[in-house]
Amino acid sequence: MSNDLEKAAAARAAVEYIEEGMIVGLGTGSTAAFAIREIGKLVAEGFELFGIPTSLRSESLARKLHIPILSLDSAERIDITIDGADEFDPYMQLIKGGGGALLREKIIAYNTEKNIIIADHSKKVSRLGAFPLPLETIPFATSQIKTILEDAGLKPELRMDDDQAFLTDEGNYILDINIGHVSNISMLEDELLHIPGIVDTGLFLSTTDIIIVSSGEEVEIIERHP
Repeated sequence: MSNDLEKAAAARAAVEYIEEGMIVGLGTGSTAAFAIREIGKLVAEGFELFGIPTSLRSESLARKLHIPILSLDSAERIDITIDGADEFDPYMQLIKGGGGALLREKIIAYNTEKNIIIADHSKKVSRLGAFPLPLETIPFATSQIKTILEDAGLKPELRMDDDQAFLTDEGNYILDINIGHVSNISMLEDELLHIPGIVDTGLFLSTTDIIIVSSGEEVEIIERHP
């Protein structure tokens, strides 16, 4: 089964958690787009819900599918968010941000009652770090941050969009770093967030409630236990 078919299967399973009248966080990336399309089908059938997108890209897709959109400040709480991940480990820790929306994704995840991550089998890893960790940085400080990270052996690379620096929806830059050698990622995140100008990291260490991963024809549901 191709990765796209696996993504679609995971998306269909995740959308089953949505109930009438819910406010739903709409993730960003190729996997999350499958879920947005499934949500669009529900809306087309008369299902009532509202979506809060994690990026301008996801908002554009949702509007094309006629999904009613809310802003974050108009919702007291988000019932469910369905999003993808670049990697997840056995502890339900994630690396996200390959699509450049990590800051909004983390804000939406923080304000959500139940966070559901959907993934194909390739995103499941024994430990995080094969995928570069994205950091969203203030443009004013990015050059200095890059030097600090180089000195720490994290091999930062400024993400580019053709011949220009990639800009997030918030107008920031992204530095992708190598954390494959790091044993304590919680400590690393604390250290990174103490560097002025780093807005946030793509480490999502404790926000996920359910992971739905499709491998071949099998869909596995992994739940966080109290």
